[in-house]
Amino acid sequence: MHLGDLIHPNQLHGLSLSQLEDVARQIRERHLEVVSTSGGHLGPGLGVVELTLALYQTLDLDRDKVVWDVGHQAYPHKLITGRFKDFDSLRQQNGVAGYLKRSESKFDHFGAGHASTSISGALGMAMARDNRGEDFRCVAVIGDGALTGGMALEAINHAGHLPETPFLVVLNDNDMSISPPVGALSHALNRARLSPPMQFLSGSVEESMRNLPFMGGELPDELNRLKGSMRRLAVPKIGAVFEELGFTYMGPIDGHDIGAMMRTFQAAHREGGPVLVHVVTKKGKGYPYAEADQVGYHAQSAFNLNTGKAIPSKSPKPSSYSKVFGQTLVKLCEQNSRVIGITAAMATGTGLDLLQKAIPSQYVDVGIAEQHAVTLAAGMACEGLRPVVAIYSTFLQRAFDQLIHDVGIQKLPVTFVLDRAGIVGADGPTHQGQYDISYMRAIPNFTVMAPKDEAELQGMLVTCLEHDGPTALRIPRGSGVGMPLMEEGWESLPIGRGELLREGDDLLIVAYGAMVHPALATATLLEEIGLSTTVVNGRFMRPLDEQLLHPLATRIKRVVTMEEGAVAGGFGAAVLESFSDHDIPVSMLRIGIPDQLVDHASPQQSKESLGLTPLQMAERIQSRFNLSGPAFTASSKAVQSVKG
Repeated sequence: MHLGDLIHPNQLHGLSLSQLEDVARQIRERHLEVVSTSGGHLGPGLGVVELTLALYQTLDLDRDKVVWDVGHQAYPHKLITGRFKDFDSLRQQNGVAGYLKRSESKFDHFGAGHASTSISGALGMAMARDNRGEDFRCVAVIGDGALTGGMALEAINHAGHLPETPFLVVLNDNDMSISPPVGALSHALNRARLSPPMQFLSGSVEESMRNLPFMGGELPDELNRLKGSMRRLAVPKIGAVFEELGFTYMGPIDGHDIGAMMRTFQAAHREGGPVLVHVVTKKGKGYPYAEADQVGYHAQSAFNLNTGKAIPSKSPKPSSYSKVFGQTLVKLCEQNSRVIGITAAMATGTGLDLLQKAIPSQYVDVGIAEQHAVTLAAGMACEGLRPVVAIYSTFLQRAFDQLIHDVGIQKLPVTFVLDRAGIVGADGPTHQGQYDISYMRAIPNFTVMAPKDEAELQGMLVTCLEHDGPTALRIPRGSGVGMPLMEEGWESLPIGRGELLREGDDLLIVAYGAMVHPALATATLLEEIGLSTTVVNGRFMRPLDEQLLHPLATRIKRVVTMEEGAVAGGFGAAVLESFSDHDIPVSMLRIGIPDQLVDHASPQQSKESLGLTPLQMAERIQSRFNLSGPAFTASSKAVQSVKG
C-alpha cells in the first residue's frame, strides 16, 4: 500500500506485518523529507511510527478515540489520517498544523500543545461514554517526560479509582521529553527499561526462538504469555506502582515490534478497567543523526537530510534573546553563589543549558512541572537564595495560582524570565505568548518589565536580582536587534522609569518591549507626512512611569500604545487606566493583539495579519486621529528605510 492512498486509518486493518513495516518506512521517508525542508518536530514522530500503526490496527477510528499528549509525536498520525498530500504545508500559514487541532481533522480527537493533558482528556471521554451508555475505546498516548507533570499523575490517580471504566494509557517511554526527563519516576522507568531480564528477553534469545524451524517465524501464544509474565516479574517496581494505583500494567514491550504491540494492545482492550501499556521506543528512530542527538533533533529548522546539518541563514543574525539571557545569568551566578537558575524541562530553549554546563550546582531542572518550579523557587527565596525561573510565557500560564499565592502575596524575591513572549510563529495558538502582560499586571507586589533590546535585557536581569521582591521580565523569541553587549559591569535600571527616545508635538507613542523599535520605525513614517512624534520606551508596566507619561499626555493629547501581547487587559489598558484615574483627557489608540487566537504562520506573516508592521500601524494612526497628509506609498523613502 502506498502511504498517499491512506485517507482513513481503518485502511490499515488486515495488512500483514511486512506491509505495515513498508508503510512505516514510507512514513519515515515522508516525515524526514518534509521536516528537513520546512522545519518542525523530528525525533518524537520518528520514534512512534510502529507504535501508531500497531495501535491503529486494533482500533476502529470511526468510533474509538485517541488522545496524543502534546502533539510532538503526532506526525505519523497525521500522515495516515488523510493529510499526506498536504503535509508539505506543515506549520506554514493556512497549512497543516504542527500540533493536533480538532478543527483540522475528525481524527484529531483532542487538541494539545502543552504537556500532560492526554490522560485527563481521554478519561473524560471514557466517563462521558459510560454516562451515555455508549461503547467505544478511549486511549491516551503519553511520553515518559509528560508523565512527570502533576496533571498526568492526578489523572492516573483518578482513573485508578474507576475499576469498571475501560480505559487505556500507552506510555511511550523513550527516556526523553525535549531534554532527558528528571525525577524519581524517570529513574524507575530506567530500571524497568534497562533491567537485565528485560534486555535478555528483548535480545537474541527471543530472536533465536523465532528462527527455530518449527516456529515459522512467530512465537506461539503460550510462549508470548510466558514472555510477558517473565517481563512483569523482571520489573516489579514500576509495574507495582501502577498496579497499586488501580491499573493493569503490561510491559515493557519493544516499541518498534509491530506484532508484539498489536498482541499487547488487543489484550489490553479485553481488560475491563484502566490499563497501562508500557512501550519502550527510541526517539529519532531510523535517522542516525536524530538517534545520536535526541535533544538537538527534537525539533529542527530546515536541514540537509544527507548531512543532518542545519541550512545556514543567508545573513548572520544577532544572538537570540535566550542566549543573551543565558550568558548573562552564567556571569551573575559566577559572582553570586546564591543565584539559582530553574527550568521546567526547557533548558535549551530558555538558554539555561549554558548554566547547566558552566555551573551545574546552581542549575535545577524540575521536569514538566511549572507549578512546582514556581513554589520551589518561593521556598528557596524564603531561605536566602535568589532563584531565577526561566519558563516560556505560554507555559507559565499553568502556574498562575502559584505566582499569586506563593510568590506575590508573600513578596518573595523570585525572578521570572518569560521566554517566547509575544508572537512565536509556526507553533500556533497553543504557544503564542500573548497573555502574560495581561496576567502579570494583575498580580500583587510584582515588578514587571520588558526590554527593548538584548542590551537592556542585561540591565533588567541585574535589576531583578537586586530588587527585594518578585519580578518578571518578558523576552521575545528569536534574535535580538543587534545592540552591542557588555561582558560584565551591568548597571541596574531605576525601577518604574521609562525612557524618552524621541520628542515631537503631534503624537505620543508609548511602546513596550519588542514593540519599541517598530514604534520608532512608525514615527519615521509619520514624519514623512509632517507629523512629529514623541516615542517613549515604557520599560516597566508595574510600576508605570506616570511622572514621565502624564505631562506628555497632557500636552500632546493624542496617545498610542504598542505591545506584542493581548490588548485586553494589557499594557495599553494600564496606560489608559492611569490617565483615567488622574483625569487626563486624551484621545487614545491601543495597538496589540486583538481578541483572537493567532494561528500558525511565520512571525512576520502573523504580524502582518494582525496589523503590527510599522506601515500598517502608521496608516492606522493616521486614520484613527484623522491626521492630514499624503497616503503612504510603497516607494516612499520612509517605507523603504523601514523595510530595509
